[in-house]
Amino acid sequence: MAISGTVDAHVHLMPPRLMAAIRDSLARDAGWTFDHPVEREAMENALRSAGVERYFALPYAHEAGMAADLNEWVLREAAASEMAVPFATVHGDDDVEAVVRNAFEAGARGLKFQCPVQECGPADPRLEPAFDLAAEYDRPILFHAGTAPMFEESPHVGADQFAQFIESHPDVRACAAHMGTYEAAEFLEFARRHDQVFLDTTMALSPRSADVLGFDPSSISDETLTSLSRSVMFGSDFPNVPYPYEEERRGLLDRDLPESTYRDIFRRTAERFLGERD
Repeated sequence: MAISGTVDAHVHLMPPRLMAAIRDSLARDAGWTFDHPVEREAMENALRSAGVERYFALPYAHEAGMAADLNEWVLREAAASEMAVPFATVHGDDDVEAVVRNAFEAGARGLKFQCPVQECGPADPRLEPAFDLAAEYDRPILFHAGTAPMFEESPHVGADQFAQFIESHPDVRACAAHMGTYEAAEFLEFARRHDQVFLDTTMALSPRSADVLGFDPSSISDETLTSLSRSVMFGSDFPNVPYPYEEERRGLLDRDLPESTYRDIFRRTAERFLGERD
């Protein structure tokens, strides 16, 4: 089933060599395999055929010194696209203020941090210049802030760290990817209490979530999704999702939620996160 007008709030657009390295790491550490294309045009053809109208193009820099070039690459690709909403990234050991300001001035719509991989998270003082610039430019931040699927021992993730961020930066819209798993209950409570907190559904609400992520999607009720629909947005992790794209949405569609909830989750909440609607 194609859903027209969908915004996919969690897609990775990166140079082929970097994407290959990421896939090798995921295959080694998680045992995942991938069938989806990684070149932008092929990715967009697949997304478009599934009814996706726009997607957040998310990079992340696993080591210092690469973020500036990576951001420039994403912005160039997005300039040639009618679908990509370019985000930027920065490493904690970079010249954080310069990298982020340059990216925002060049058109980046937000920031992405894969906190355990980058080894810098929402409570990392090295990233304070980035957080301050996000407030200055009114740009949102998407964090892999939870412990799933293999980061329970990481000091850079967790509900406590995210809580420090939202208390210190109440003017910055912040999304916790993967519904904040494995601490979904705590992250859902953040969304109830704070209007600037968002969650994306990436790999957490699929029929495959229990097998692939180790998370039971039924632990998040229909009532919760409906009551928090203005804070929950659809994401997929495409193209690094180890099952068919349609499986990412089927868990949501099979719930038979209200039409207004689906409009929020599949489009309007992402627009709100970007600052395009109230």
